[in-house]
Amino acid sequence: MSNTTEGTWDRLPVKLHEAVLETLAELRFTHMTPVQAACIPLFLSNKDVAAEAVTGSGKTLAFVIPIIELLLKREEKLKKMQVGALVITPTRELALQISEVMSQFLSKFPQFTQILLIGGSNPIDDVEKFKEKGANIVIATPGRLEDMFRRKGEGLDLGGSVKSLDVLVLDEADRLLDMGFETSLNTILGHLPKQRRTGLFSATQTQELEKLVRAGLRNPVRITVKEKGSAPTAAPMQKTPSRLSNYYTICRSENKFNHLVAFLRQHKHEKQLVFFSTCACVEYFGRVIETLVKKVTVRLIHGKMKNKRNSIFSDFRSLKSGILVCTDVMARGIDIPDVNWVLQYDPPSNASAFVHRCGRTARIGNYGNALVFLLPMEESYISFLSINQKCPLQKMSPIKDVVDVLPKVKALALSDRAVFDRGMRAFVSYVQAYAKHECSLIFRVKDLDFASMARGFALLRLPKMPELRGKRFPDFEETDVDTETIRYKDKNRQKQRKKMLAQQKAKEEEEEGEATPRRRSSVRTEAWSKQKNRKDRRRKAAVKRKIKEGSDVEDEDMSELLSDTRLLKKLKKGVISEEDFEHRLNGVRTPRSVNSSVMRDGGV
Repeated sequence: MSNTTEGTWDRLPVKLHEAVLETLAELRFTHMTPVQAACIPLFLSNKDVAAEAVTGSGKTLAFVIPIIELLLKREEKLKKMQVGALVITPTRELALQISEVMSQFLSKFPQFTQILLIGGSNPIDDVEKFKEKGANIVIATPGRLEDMFRRKGEGLDLGGSVKSLDVLVLDEADRLLDMGFETSLNTILGHLPKQRRTGLFSATQTQELEKLVRAGLRNPVRITVKEKGSAPTAAPMQKTPSRLSNYYTICRSENKFNHLVAFLRQHKHEKQLVFFSTCACVEYFGRVIETLVKKVTVRLIHGKMKNKRNSIFSDFRSLKSGILVCTDVMARGIDIPDVNWVLQYDPPSNASAFVHRCGRTARIGNYGNALVFLLPMEESYISFLSINQKCPLQKMSPIKDVVDVLPKVKALALSDRAVFDRGMRAFVSYVQAYAKHECSLIFRVKDLDFASMARGFALLRLPKMPELRGKRFPDFEETDVDTETIRYKDKNRQKQRKKMLAQQKAKEEEEEGEATPRRRSSVRTEAWSKQKNRKDRRRKAAVKRKIKEGSDVEDEDMSELLSDTRLLKKLKKGVISEEDFEHRLNGVRTPRSVNSSVMRDGGV
């Protein structure tokens, strides 16, 4: 099935409601995409669906339309507090986007109400809104939805409301598992009726996802939408949109930011997404880009933002041109109209995220471009992507008119301590993120040229961090200025710092005046990656010790100990997160059910 249009809506074997067709015409969706043509008839014939399709293939309408059609066909009309459809998605931006699409259709169906349950707002407000207005359609992120199920004491019986559920949709299902939402999903699934239609939509297929399909769906019909030109007998299909031009460029650390700024200046009249590996890098480089790239709107989004994220996302979507500097929180499922370029300043920590980042452009048949910046030692990543992700890249012609902007960045740091602090945090976070890259044979911390990197970050001095201890960097020239004298431009922050320094000085003087000065404990910190290995060894030893000591315990206890061993293996393979491992190992376990056991095997 090619990722091209599949004819007009009247070619569907099932007739859609007139109001649905009117809305499609108003939105100028005159033709179906393959995933829509395949999923909608199956959903409406009461089949469970597991759909895999490249990003930008129109998956949202493939479940929004069936939800409305199935609710219209109910024999008993839904009451105010009865939930007929539930859509679960990994990020609040994607949930907001789905809610907007749903609202456009529901404007012609006033009998149905919907509610958006996402983080970044007061949960009490969500409780009161649900109690007051009810909801027939719920669009939610897992964490907030799970929280709502616990609000029975506050008068919200969401568990009772979902007993009338007809349709469950897990959008970006692979990402739901990757982001460690398995515990929340277990809780949610435990509240839902088994007699329901379930749709599972994903851009990639994993073993963990396959387990979820087998347990959560009843005799599902599997749909795989291939790119144009790929045949069933050919090699595995290309995972990026066929109209995407995917480029790479190679440059040294100290020149990387100069190349990025030159590129952004030359394309300032276009819409661009710039991906960085960490929140701290977004804060630092994003604010510097605001200063250096004139006459263009620059927005920043990362996972540590709370209430601002939704408004920033909505604002950028409406812009004709601009730059969005972001982390991978914007990599999956997000539909931003007319994105011309996706720039990956840092390669993501896993290869599948590379594909999803690229998928923010060239959506639903449109053309788009993507460019990744690589260091000379990372060039083998190109072959890895081509083989592992079926994502071929072509070398971009050299970026022209590159100027050295780093002296200006240093000047910003000298004039405002906030910039200096952000630069130091960004550098440290980058090194830590580099150590966690799944392609550890390509992305190795020991291969990093820290002096060149520090120059590329426009640092005034190197930070004190374990990875740099005992090493000398003659190629890096620190500033002559005492960085402790750099002041904050923000007067309140400077006042707070002055007060803190005074308190610190008074404490030191007090300790010096004591007959026997207090001896400061010196804790020798290790490099991040070594700390992680040490933790793993301790955990492994603890589990083995438990098993050895428990030779005469009951079967149930022994089963739990063996479960700990399996958990450790999953942690080592990267199947589950450290936080999730700690959570379960400390005794907080998920309910024993078919769904929960599958989710335990699948979460990250």
